[in-house]
This record gives sequence, structure tokens and C-alpha cells, in this order.
Amino acid sequence: MPAVSPGVWASGAWLTRGRMTFTAAVMLAGTVLALGFLFATAHGTIDRFNRPLGTDFSSFWTAGRMALDGHAALAYDWQAHWAMQRQTHGIGQFYPWSYPPVFLLVVAALAALPYVPALVVWQVTSLLAALAVFRRILPQTQALLFALGFPGVLVCFGDGQTGFLTAALLGGGVVALPRRQVLAGVLFGLLIYKPQFGLLIPFVLAAAGYWRAIAAATMTAVLFIGATLVLWGWPIWHAFLTSIPLTGSVVLDAGSTGFGKFQSIFSWVRLVGGPLPLAYGAQAVVTLGVLTACVWMWRSPVSFRLKGAALLTGALLSSPYVFDYDFIAFGLALALIVAHGFERGFNPWEKTILALGWLSPCLDRPIGELGFPLGFLSLAAIFLLMVKRAAGEGAPAPFTGFAGFRR
Repeated sequence: MPAVSPGVWASGAWLTRGRMTFTAAVMLAGTVLALGFLFATAHGTIDRFNRPLGTDFSSFWTAGRMALDGHAALAYDWQAHWAMQRQTHGIGQFYPWSYPPVFLLVVAALAALPYVPALVVWQVTSLLAALAVFRRILPQTQALLFALGFPGVLVCFGDGQTGFLTAALLGGGVVALPRRQVLAGVLFGLLIYKPQFGLLIPFVLAAAGYWRAIAAATMTAVLFIGATLVLWGWPIWHAFLTSIPLTGSVVLDAGSTGFGKFQSIFSWVRLVGGPLPLAYGAQAVVTLGVLTACVWMWRSPVSFRLKGAALLTGALLSSPYVFDYDFIAFGLALALIVAHGFERGFNPWEKTILALGWLSPCLDRPIGELGFPLGFLSLAAIFLLMVKRAAGEGAPAPFTGFAGFRR
């Protein structure tokens, strides 16, 4: 096989339609086969590897079941929660519950169903929500293959996690913002269920003058907090706030789940043996740099697609607690950059960098376990690509809105 010249890599000419379609189709087929294998070989709620189907979803369903049984606050008691998981699955593995009480509103509704149907409903509905946002960004039918074949989809399905929902809320807020500020604010406000990804939002909205979106986000958060107080009273929030130090020290500081699974600069420092202060210091530098760049972009007359992609990618970069299943939002950011490239053209090396970023979720965890922060570097490379693209952009073409949100 002849070597590929550097010029072909720089131009992206190696990314032929056939190669891209084949790769996406193989990834999608692998996702379907892997999930089919897990469900076909499962016994009750347990897969053939003696883990709960959807692994982390075990935490969601059992916390929701405890809330329905009148013991919502005990979901934050690790011993009580572990006992509920043993009762549900008959095995001793523990998946702690650390989400704010507002997410109990969702998981309690899911727990009204038996475990496996609840898992299917959870993953399918949240995937459809994320796909609906993707369709607003790249409405071409053939683009769905690249969305469904995105490696992060398999990771999120396998872990039964929140990546689809987080992406739908973050990406949906971005897509709605130019024309429907209140809707965007509601979607951003719902991210209170995973607040580590909402750090940048008030700053960029204020920088761009989206005051109605800020008001809607604030009111939405207050409304849902109020709903939890009406249902479960102050004890639920006391239990959550009391649990934060334990969760922070065991899960984040000590990395009980494995630092190789994290995809942040914080986890990289810890993975190679760096002390905790250095890890937090490095994270602070990255977060401040990302915040500064995002505010600059949102105050500047650059393409709204670039602004949205920067917010989605920056939301992941700015948190020390980010996993590969959270990269569904990264997939939406890649779609925004591709849409911008279709409109304005691609610079040298951009197609190759975007392709490698698209592939990274299938390798982030195994390579991270070896001490190489592929996930973090993928996020950082794409973010820097956006900053460079924004800095070199002339007067952007008038933004006419996303598909489905045009007036």
C-alpha cells in the first residue's frame, strides 16, 4: 500500500466519501452488535460480565426507586443505596448516586418501570433528543450515519449514562438561542442536573447580551429546585450537600473509578502521579483559558456556529469531572464546525483533525489507562482549531438560523 504524502493529510484529501462512509458504517454495526450481544446474553438485569446492564444506570434506577418508596434522601447514603442495588441485581458492585436532587425527578419517573424497560426508554428517548439537535445542525439525511456511528454513542449506551441528555440540553440551547432565547434558557437551566457543565453558560450569555435566556435559565433552575422541595422537603437537599465532600474526596480526588476514565487535564496530572494541588492548578489554568476564549468569541462578530462549538467543547474542557460518555456534546461541536466548514471552507489540516476527533471516543479510555490523555488532547486540539478559525475569520456571512428554527 503506497504511503500517504503529508500534503494529502494536510488537505484532507485522504478523507474520501467512501472511506468516511465505510468507517461510520463499521462503527454503527459494531455498536448494534455489541449492544445486541449484551442484551442477548444477559440474565435478568445482569450482563454476561456479571455487571448490571447499563452499569451506571443501576445508580439512577435504584435512586429513583428509593424516591418512589419514600426514601429519597437515603439515596445519598452510600450504605443504604448499596443495599438497594444488591437487592435489585443480587451482586455486590456499587455505583454511587451523586446527582443534585433535580435529577431524581427524572430517575423516579424511570423507576416506575422495571429495570430493563426503564434502561431502554432512558437511552432511546435521550438519544432521540440528541439526534433532533444534530438534525438542526446538519439536516442532510446521510449525516445521520455519522451521528449514529460516532463512537461516543456506543460508550454512552454501554454505560447507561447521561451523555445524550447533556448533549441535547447544551446543544439544544445553542441551536435555539439565535431565534428563541426563552427556550434556550429553559434548556440551559435544566443543566442544573449536571452543574459542572454549566460554568461557561452565564458568562457567554452575558457577553453576547442574551439577557432573556439568562432570566429563563434562572427561573427554570429555581422552578425545578422548588419542585424537589415540594416533593421531598429540605432533607433531600441537606442529604445531597452533606454527601458532596465524600463524593469529591473518593470519586474525584482519589479517582476511585480510575483516572484513566476521566478526560480532563486534572485527571492527566493525577494519572501520572502529580499531587492534588498541581492537578487542581492545571485545571484552573485550562478552565480560565477556555472561559476567556469563549467570552472573546461570544463578544466578537464571528460565526454563531463557531461560538456554539466553542461553548460545547469548552463546557467539557472546563470541568475536571468529565468522562468519555460525555463526548456526545463533543460530537455536536464537531457537527457545528463541519457545518461552518461547508459554509466557509476548510483550512489545512482541519479535516484530518476533525476526523481524528470524531474517532477519539473509541480509544480515549484504553489509551487513558496507559497514561496518555487522548480525550483531553482531542478536546483541546478542536478548541484551539476553533479559536484559530475564529481569529482568521473575516466578516461572517449573515446567520439565517439553524434548520428547523428559521422563521
